[in-house]
Amino acid sequence: MTSRCVGFVLCSSVQDPIPSTRIAVLNMLSYLRSAAWQTHILFEPSIPSETPDITGVVERAVAARCEVVVFQKVRGAGAEALAQHLRTAGIRTVYLVCDLVDIPMATATDATVVVTDYLKSLYPSTLQDRIHSVHDGIERPHACKRFASVEANAQVRPLQAVLVTSSALRSVPVLDQVPAWLRVRIVGRYASGLKRWRELYREWLQQQPSARLAYFRFLTDLRISCVPWHPDLVYCEMQKADIGIIPIDTYPAAQGSNLPPSWKVKSENRLTMKMAMGLPVIATPIPSYEPIIEHGVNGFFARSAQDWQICLKALRDPDRRLEMGQAARASVIEKYSMDAQAAKFLAVLQAVCGL
Repeated sequence: MTSRCVGFVLCSSVQDPIPSTRIAVLNMLSYLRSAAWQTHILFEPSIPSETPDITGVVERAVAARCEVVVFQKVRGAGAEALAQHLRTAGIRTVYLVCDLVDIPMATATDATVVVTDYLKSLYPSTLQDRIHSVHDGIERPHACKRFASVEANAQVRPLQAVLVTSSALRSVPVLDQVPAWLRVRIVGRYASGLKRWRELYREWLQQQPSARLAYFRFLTDLRISCVPWHPDLVYCEMQKADIGIIPIDTYPAAQGSNLPPSWKVKSENRLTMKMAMGLPVIATPIPSYEPIIEHGVNGFFARSAQDWQICLKALRDPDRRLEMGQAARASVIEKYSMDAQAAKFLAVLQAVCGL
């Protein structure tokens, strides 16, 4: 088998990658090598940046004999110019993006890889044949929830819900209140220890006076706890949970903007991760989630606070949780596996190289 060569321009470092770098690139490297592709990291910033100084990449790509260079979220005028220089050197380019629509980069490169079909649909018709969907692969397919057959009881054993987020939430979105029989663990971008308390105090001071009381209630609500995100800890939290929840505030697009609001372009990663664990999930319907959940079968969709209370109440039944959790895992474990997504990514590289 003839060996090919692909180089990567990353938006974060290999030693301290942000989730998109880990999922979209680092997790794929072993699959590429197994398919006889040599892989080279041509650039990695010390501090995460989508618009870093990428001087010297052309020379490194030529020296490594790369046939294609992948821009992982790196964009802007410098990246567009680099794509042109690489083309002049006979090197193909791929733009790998997860949560935005970037028409200039899609135009400058030979192919663009997005994480959802919805994101693909937002590009102009003239670019559609160059836009490809490769989903976030499930990272730990062998991790699976084992359920105990218990009823929810506010005093004896409240149910545990896990909410995984990339931000530091200051409230539980959509829900008016957490039921007495439920406890919510938010795994997000929180600091730990003394630094956490300093951040909380600073955030509280930054709140408008009218919002401080609500924020104080959130911080002191014994039914809600916030823990710092870590790739291992998040699986521990899901293992302990009975329900996975993904409530999302669906605010409108900014006035005068032609771009969709950020919640509309989120990937399905948080959903498929929980479903692969075998957790019954309740989620706000957003474009990337809608093709995955069959309401009432492998998960629930909930829009209003009332919808959320109804769905949560339904999952107080341990048999319903077990049945829905098993259906959830079965529906995503192969379709959204890293193997399946690596095959799609390989197909894009092969197409770009004319193979």
